[in-house]
Amino acid sequence: MTTPARPAGTGDDVDRELTVDELAARVGVTVRNVRAYSARGLLPAPRMVGRTGYYGREHVARLLLVREMLAEGYSLAMIERTLSSAPAKASTATLALHRALLAPWLPPEPETITGPELAARAGVPENSALVDRLVEIGLVERVGEGTLRVLDPALLTAGLQVVALGVPPDALIDAQARVNALVREIARTYVQMFLDSGQQAFLDAGAPPEQLRRVQETVARLQPAAAQALLAAFRTEMAAAVEQTIEAVLSRLAEK
Repeated sequence: MTTPARPAGTGDDVDRELTVDELAARVGVTVRNVRAYSARGLLPAPRMVGRTGYYGREHVARLLLVREMLAEGYSLAMIERTLSSAPAKASTATLALHRALLAPWLPPEPETITGPELAARAGVPENSALVDRLVEIGLVERVGEGTLRVLDPALLTAGLQVVALGVPPDALIDAQARVNALVREIARTYVQMFLDSGQQAFLDAGAPPEQLRRVQETVARLQPAAAQALLAAFRTEMAAAVEQTIEAVLSRLAEK
C-alpha cells in the first residue's frame, strides 16, 4: 500500500521527502539536471504517488556527490562507474567513503568504437565471436547495433600492441582472462593489507567525516605505490621466465 508523502514544514525536515523541485533546490542544481542524472542511472527511482515522485535522503546524498565530483573534473561516465556499485540507500558518509576508496582506481574514460573499427585496429577480420569474448572478460560492452564501449582503452591499446607482434587475438584473450584472475587476487591482497594497517578501525568507527580526507589521501598514495611494486615484481619474474625459456630452447637445439 502506498503511503502519502509527509507534509512540508513539519517534523524533521532532514528526513522529509522532497518533490523534484524541492530536491533540486536543496542540492543547488536544476530540475533538468536532476532528470538527466536520473536518466543515466545516477539516482535511484523516487517513490511514486500518482504522477508525483518523492525523493529521500539517499537522493540528496547522491546528488551532492555528483555535484562534488563534477566540480573536481570527473565526467558523468566516471561518476556513473563510481556509483554503479554503491548501495542504493547509502548515506552521505557511506557514499563519501565509497568514492574515496574507489575513485582513485577507476580506469581512464571509456571509449566508443564500432565493431569494424576495432577489427581494423587489430588488423583482423570483423568477428562477433571475438567481441563476445572481449565482453566476457569485461574489456568492452555492447551499447547498440554495431557499437561498443571500451571500458579500459589503455588495456585495449596494450592488447593491440601484442596482437601486432603476431599473437592471435584468441590466445591473447585466454592469457588476459588468466591474468585478470591473478590480478583480482593481488588486488584483494593489497586491500586487505590496507585494512589490516589500521584502516579497519576507521571503518568500524563509522567512517568519521573528519578523518575521511586522511583516508582519501592514503588511498591516493597507495595506488602508485602498489602499481610500482607490482610492475617491479613483474619485470623480475618476466626476465626470469624469458631467460629460462631461452635456455630451454638453446638446450634443445644443442641436442640436435
